[in-house]
Amino acid sequence: MKKLAAFIVTAAAAVLSAPASAQFAKAEDAIKYRQSAFFVMGQHFSRIGAMANGKAPFDAKAAQESADIVAVMSKLPWEAFGAGTDKGAPTKALPAIWSEQAKYKEHADKLQAEATKLAAAAKTGNLDNLKTSFGATAGTCKACHDAFRSK
Repeated sequence: MKKLAAFIVTAAAAVLSAPASAQFAKAEDAIKYRQSAFFVMGQHFSRIGAMANGKAPFDAKAAQESADIVAVMSKLPWEAFGAGTDKGAPTKALPAIWSEQAKYKEHADKLQAEATKLAAAAKTGNLDNLKTSFGATAGTCKACHDAFRSK
């Protein structure tokens, strides 16, 4: 019984410690996954931006729904930047992502924090709150793109 328990613990530890990128069959799958997550996040962020910038009428319900999606999506793409995913499909990701992983993680963490604040601001139904939080979140996106994305 002790041997079985030890085996189960060892197997669970091995599975849990495996790189997240191991869930992807090929590097191309990881690249498509992260690009898709960024695409969906960008679409919903753009909808909020149109309202915040006066290019679309403010719709509190739509802003809240989009902000909630941005907050959820902001957590997804990071696991798809594993080893070997810098090659294999067309990507705008710069090599600095893999050589400066701690700095890149700081940007990812900041985006997630700002996206959470954006969702909270959208829940207030107040356009001024939304504008303020949208600006902060957009600044976070820009800072990361400037450092880690090719033009």
